[in-house]
Amino acid sequence: MERTTELSSAEEGVSKVLERGRLLQEEASSLTTRWTRDADVLSQQAVALLSDITSLKAEINNASEKDEITQPVAQKLEEELYKLQKMMYDGDTASLLPSKANGYFLRMLLGSVNVRATRKDGRYKVKEEYNAYRDRTAVMFLTFPVILLILKNQVWNGCFPALPVQIYQSWLLFFYTSLALRENILRVNGSDIRPWWVYHHYCAMLMALVSLTWGIQGHPSCTRKQQGVRLFLGWAVMQGVAMLLQNRYQRQRLYTRIALGKAGRMDVVWGETAGVKGQLWVLYPLLFILQGFQFFIGLLLLRTAVLEVSFEWQVVACGLLLIIMAVGNFVNTVATLVAKAKIKAKMKKKGKQMLHRMTSKKVS
Repeated sequence: MERTTELSSAEEGVSKVLERGRLLQEEASSLTTRWTRDADVLSQQAVALLSDITSLKAEINNASEKDEITQPVAQKLEEELYKLQKMMYDGDTASLLPSKANGYFLRMLLGSVNVRATRKDGRYKVKEEYNAYRDRTAVMFLTFPVILLILKNQVWNGCFPALPVQIYQSWLLFFYTSLALRENILRVNGSDIRPWWVYHHYCAMLMALVSLTWGIQGHPSCTRKQQGVRLFLGWAVMQGVAMLLQNRYQRQRLYTRIALGKAGRMDVVWGETAGVKGQLWVLYPLLFILQGFQFFIGLLLLRTAVLEVSFEWQVVACGLLLIIMAVGNFVNTVATLVAKAKIKAKMKKKGKQMLHRMTSKKVS
């Protein structure tokens, strides 16, 4: 009798738990339905608001050109609209805006999984991890080739063994692949990374992969065989120094722009996308030297392929990739300088117009 009572009590407990679970599932399903419906409504409102902001910017610009409103008023209105737009992209509203589709690179590595963070703190975490990764790897980018060059002269009698160089090339493949992956995720989450820098990392990934199959031993003259490797390591040292300087200058500049409301919290800097006054005289000459050196190494490898009786196909592939990356970097650097010059000229023109109007009012 006692056993029967225990069984009926257990059955009653299981029945109650099952009922609670069913009710909880129904409530959760109802909540999800309501959230989806409300999110769709808010998403339509957010898209419409962005469209209105774009229309208002064009209207303000036309009114300013026709002198229907003064330049200070137009500038103030544009700044207010810019702050509103940044607030939408940086705040919780960003999760309601249409997201960029995963590119081919993300689909190839991750499939069609959604990599967009729904909360703003999650997006900021992705960006901060990216910046921290850049800082860590910049030190490694500089240290690794320096160690190889020192060991070449002190331990290896002027000739690189194949294994240490292949380890470095494997690290480069991992480095550029992880950078490209992180940058694609950042772009999906609203960052303003220029497409060229992602393409640049694709080229660098391909070059690292090709160089892994390039035998650097077996030639009667070790110095002649490994000339391209030595030059590339020398360029890598210079690139590491430039990366450290860029990270320092650009991080400070980005924080300042965010504080002034001229950049969003999800914006990042890479390459020549930002700078301070001293950077123009320190970093840009170094960057142009690096690009010229990179172009020279590419030409040297192609020249070797033409002059040598027997050569590896990797020589031609690496030479072409280096030239493509050097030209692309140069074009983007020049484009950045031109954009900065246009902004300065526009500000100078606005200043002259304001001064002319103030002078005219005083005369009248």
